[in-house]
Formats: sequence, C-alpha cells, structure tokens
Amino acid sequence: MIAKVSKVAFGKPLVTNVLRGHVAEAIIALALEPEWNWCSADYAGWDFERADGLRLEVKQSAAMQSWSTGKPSKAIFDVAARTGYWESGTEWIAEAGRPAHLYVFAHHGMYGDDADHRDPSQWAFYVVPSQALPDVKKLGLATISTLTSPVPVTALADTVRVAASSLGG
Repeated sequence: MIAKVSKVAFGKPLVTNVLRGHVAEAIIALALEPEWNWCSADYAGWDFERADGLRLEVKQSAAMQSWSTGKPSKAIFDVAARTGYWESGTEWIAEAGRPAHLYVFAHHGMYGDDADHRDPSQWAFYVVPSQALPDVKKLGLATISTLTSPVPVTALADTVRVAASSLGG
C-alpha cells in the first residue's frame, strides 16, 4: 500500500512548494551523510550538524512554483538573524544571530514541463559561511552569486568540506 501511495504521489515529475524543502534536504542529505547528520525538524535552528558541532542551514527556492504565474519565480531566501533557536525542539535558547555556521542555498532553476524537484541534477547549490552573509533579512540569487559559485550535487560534499575547513572545522 505504501509503495502504491508513493507511486501515485511521486511517480511523476514533482513540482510542489509544500514538499520542496523536504526534497531539497533529502538530496543534500544524500550528498553529505554520513559526515553530516540530517537533524531538521519543525522550528529547528539548523538542518544538518557535524560531530564537531558545526551546523548547516538549508534555504531553497525554485523557478517553477506549483502556483505558477506563467513566468519563472525569482529566488529569494530568508536569512534574517533570529532572537534565538529551539534546542532539540523543546528548549528555547535566547541567542541572537544566525545559529548555523554554514548555509546551503539550493536553487531549482528549471522552468517548464521538464522541471522535477526530485531530480538532483536540476538543482544548483551555493555554500556560504554565515559570517560572509550581509546583515539583511532576505537575499536574492544575484547577491548570493557574488559570494560564491553554484555547484552541482556531485560537488556539494567537497564544497561544504572546504567551507567548513575555512571556519576552522
């Protein structure tokens, strides 16, 4: 029964805003595990954590939206500093700033009938240390592109490793 439901729901190209974040994180998990632990949850301050305590936040956007307006959607990512974060989903830690050390901005740039959020090769990934982000609430892809170059999923683990080592990790 589970296989049938999955086939009906996901046996065709997937373009859905509701699940896109989970799909992007799953793709990133495949690239980063086992070095990074996928630990995201509702209200989590970050999505991946490494054994040495380094934390990574995923932000995603796509050109093709389920509510398509007839033209590609502009990629905007929320990077606002927070007043704190939830520890293990149960304890509020009042610590202003960005709790993640690294950000991975995942952008699905395809628009049209071939767009499929499940396809890792259709995504571009931008890895940026938190300290390199400007003090703004939202970032567009043009600004992110001035900070780093996009990499395919096949180069993501190495790119994250290099960025983490620049932090001393």
